[in-house]
Amino acid sequence: MTRREFLGSTAAVTFAPAAFASGGGADGDSTERASFYMPEESLPHLRTFMQWPASRTVHPDRQFLRILQETIADIANTVAEFEPVVMLMPQASEEAARRLLAGTVEIWPIPTEDLWCRDSGPVFVTDGSGDLAISQLNFNGWGNKQVHANDGLVAQRVAERLGLRVIDSGVVGEGGGVETDGEGTLLAHESSWVNPNRNDLPKHEIERRLLGALGADKMIWAPGIAGADITDYHIDSLARFTAPGKVLIQLPQAVDPEDPWSAAAFETYDILRAATDMSGQPLEVAVVPEPVGIRVEDDEFVASYVNYYVCNGAVIAAEFGDSETDSEAERLLKELYPGREIVSLNVDPVGEMGGGIHCATQQQPLV
Repeated sequence: MTRREFLGSTAAVTFAPAAFASGGGADGDSTERASFYMPEESLPHLRTFMQWPASRTVHPDRQFLRILQETIADIANTVAEFEPVVMLMPQASEEAARRLLAGTVEIWPIPTEDLWCRDSGPVFVTDGSGDLAISQLNFNGWGNKQVHANDGLVAQRVAERLGLRVIDSGVVGEGGGVETDGEGTLLAHESSWVNPNRNDLPKHEIERRLLGALGADKMIWAPGIAGADITDYHIDSLARFTAPGKVLIQLPQAVDPEDPWSAAAFETYDILRAATDMSGQPLEVAVVPEPVGIRVEDDEFVASYVNYYVCNGAVIAAEFGDSETDSEAERLLKELYPGREIVSLNVDPVGEMGGGIHCATQQQPLV
């Protein structure tokens, strides 16, 4: 079952409500959280964390699991050319994984079920003076849609190994569900947060806690779509901050009224065009076209150019076999990230599972 196939056996697709939300743990220590913030992704990293897909419950097809592991290894080996990479995995997976991973990729025996380190991995925050902590978003398998006995403990176990404090955000959610510009502005789809499968709280309280968790002051909400995929439409597959005040969004050529993804994407675009950041300045919004002639012809396939990962000196992005849009995406990324090498990979097996390169990675900032 992919992250998008989940919709086939569940409730109908609905646009997220704007007034109610759901509910995680207790409100974290707001005094302790106040001085911490999550740096923007393009700032220097100490290392990248990734997770090894290992669970046969999640991935029952042995042959596809092997292909998926090879793709995750390819991403890790590529990132490792630019910065250190740590792969988290069950100890039983180490021997086979070592044959696929470059020698520069470090393995930590922290058990995992699946590969989505952006969501279940550690979200690092800093106080700007060298102190580092982990903001706990209380991953619950995207609203208890997938087993997460190990993935739900990844952030805590990484913190223990690094000797870092864990600051409870008081919300339930995932790192892929929110974008930060590192200077006070967050962007998210309500469907991933204001949702009873995660938080039993009113929207304004979820916003307050999420801002506190990542050290920001302004939230830009777009509705998103609840129930259309396992993530309830994570923002990082549609729109990303490329710098403070700048956003990149992927759009099809026109709105398809019969396609809820298309309608929701343009709704988010309209909101971004009208929004201002924390400083009160209008956002600069760049658009990358949605690929059409791709290798994988499957309605559940995620072909997102914006689900790239920014590491030290490079942007690791996906290509999908549409030569025109692949070239345009690479051109835009070169323009938006000057001085960085753009590396485009075929990560189709990850797209078949409903995600991309950004979903599979999580940065530890250099402080």
